[in-house]
Amino acid sequence: MKKIVKTATLVLSFALLLSSCIGSFALTNRVKEWNENVGNKFVNELVFIGLHIIPVYPITLLADGLVLNSIEFWTGENPSAQSVGDTKIVKNAQGEDVTITVIENGYTVSNGETAMNLLYDKADNSWNVEYDNCVSKLLEIVDDNNAVLYTVNGGAMNVSLDADGVELARRLVIADYAMK
Repeated sequence: MKKIVKTATLVLSFALLLSSCIGSFALTNRVKEWNENVGNKFVNELVFIGLHIIPVYPITLLADGLVLNSIEFWTGENPSAQSVGDTKIVKNAQGEDVTITVIENGYTVSNGETAMNLLYDKADNSWNVEYDNCVSKLLEIVDDNNAVLYTVNGGAMNVSLDADGVELARRLVIADYAMK
């Protein structure tokens, strides 16, 4: 009898957890929609790459896939409507809690011990990371055809906002992370 109850509990748990609720992926789609409107298609691609490096997209996919879509399935409401001050807690790749708070010009990401801000500076059309009272640029849009991509090792590279420039940026980012 104990074995039947254990098996039934396990099956019921899987039925509840794996309820085939694909969901709307509203948080990820909001980031994607914002990304599509940053600039031309080449600027959008560079920001897209940056949002994978930081890792905004992986975090939103994880939050949507594991938490928000399940809440949406069971309650019928998606809790990802964001406004300044809204906070979400997600798990990082190591299973630790990461808190993401919406601020006026970007996001604050914290693991409880350390925090960083991802900030958009409209004045110089750039995305920056603020950590330990130091601000570092990730990407600066120079004009409709050019941007400056700042590398992990502190270098900067002019990138044309076309397919060749985006491919060059992608290779640079991969090479920087492979060298670490």
